[in-house]
Amino acid sequence: MPGPALDAPGVLPLHAPAPTGSPVAEAYGRVSAVYSGLRIEELGAHDPRPRGVGWVGADELAAGGAALDAHLAWDEAQVLRDYGRAGRPDVVAGFGLRRYAWPACLLITVPWFLARRVPLLPVDAVSFHRTSGRMAVRVTEFACLPDDPAATLPGARVVPGEEALREEVRAAVAQHLGPLLDGFGPRLRRGPRARWALATDDVVEGLWYLGNLLGEERRAVRELDLLLPGSNAPYTGGAGFRALDGSAGGELTRDRVGCCLFYTIRPEDTCTTCPRTCDTDRVARLTAAAVAA
Repeated sequence: MPGPALDAPGVLPLHAPAPTGSPVAEAYGRVSAVYSGLRIEELGAHDPRPRGVGWVGADELAAGGAALDAHLAWDEAQVLRDYGRAGRPDVVAGFGLRRYAWPACLLITVPWFLARRVPLLPVDAVSFHRTSGRMAVRVTEFACLPDDPAATLPGARVVPGEEALREEVRAAVAQHLGPLLDGFGPRLRRGPRARWALATDDVVEGLWYLGNLLGEERRAVRELDLLLPGSNAPYTGGAGFRALDGSAGGELTRDRVGCCLFYTIRPEDTCTTCPRTCDTDRVARLTAAAVAA
């Protein structure tokens, strides 16, 4: 399955404990235990949002001004440094969006997957420190099922069943990413449908990757197929998992519904889930990766 969003930054230690009674602390802790590229710090109701060098609020990125300029300048420099050529501005914007959206989706999908709790995170509730792999979040509301012990906690919103909870996931991701897709829009030079295709892929491929790290890839795939069957606006397409033709171990694959445009940097190098990559090449890459491991 696809790995982290284009880069895996180093990690700085966190010191603040999760707020008492946090409904998502255990799920966020499990992310940190299996994936060193992301550390999630929960803020209490009165804790200030982190500021300073490297930190940016999701609402600042959504505003599309100087904070977004600085965010994308990092991607522009990284592409030039690592690949020896400049990326087109729209391609750089796509990289910058994915490097935020991929971990941001996990803030919502992982608690749902592990604990059946869906935190509601408007853009002013999340800050991001990309070079240290840190996200700071303030969870004041969450959706859960009627039999969840957390249903009596402040901020709980009880929904009647699994499909209703899946709708809460879709709505929570849309609430958070929608303003960001608008903010990035002029830089991406893509219409709303194409922008939501990118978001669809980040929802699916982030939890697919974490599910594998947690030893629950098959369950993650089943859950994602139910979450995004392909008919839930504003999402474009669905999870769309399928058996990989020619694989000996029944590996799964999918075809991305949006394009990261990495081929414009390295024409010979496409993503494993890119529709341009045939199944024969996908099998060869997975085999080579398994041998190298």
